[in-house]
Amino acid sequence: MRKGEKTKLHIIMKSAELFNQKGYVGTTMQDIIDATGLTKGGIYRNFANKDEIAIEAFQYAGGVLWSHFAQAMEGKETALDKILAMASVYSDTVHNPPIQGGCPFLNTAVESDHSFPVIRDHAVHAFEQMLAFIQGILMEGIMKKEFREDMNTESVGSFIFTAIEGGIMASRLMRDNKHVEYATRQIEALLLTYKN
Repeated sequence: MRKGEKTKLHIIMKSAELFNQKGYVGTTMQDIIDATGLTKGGIYRNFANKDEIAIEAFQYAGGVLWSHFAQAMEGKETALDKILAMASVYSDTVHNPPIQGGCPFLNTAVESDHSFPVIRDHAVHAFEQMLAFIQGILMEGIMKKEFREDMNTESVGSFIFTAIEGGIMASRLMRDNKHVEYATRQIEALLLTYKN
């Protein structure tokens, strides 16, 4: 990796943590300068503005999450085990989230809805990708006769994703991981009702 590419990645990584902890509106260019240790010119040589940094930082954060999900699901054979492994990525969301500040998707979805619309399309795309991925796991479970064919994979997939996100929000708010655990157990209970 060339020096310029390393610098750009450094800005993206540091900014992803900042945006996830302080929000897009709450993070200033000075915060990014302070976190990266670069000059203003060093930042602007790589990005035209904060919006550009925010979009790349969100995409980077999504990549970090996908790598955590892939690692958690490695070696899991059943669809149920894969879904529960995904949920386990946030089992200690209070003290040890995959990215400091909580779930970047949840944080971005909330903020982009009203105060940072520039990134809303990216949040929508990330939601659609995650929902499609979960639906794919559920459809694989149906094809392998693990789940009954009458499962509405869009509805169940949406419930799984939103239950995990809601559990993350409640756990971080209350500083108690039990809410992620509750969500995970309810997801498991629902999926067991579809078992063949």
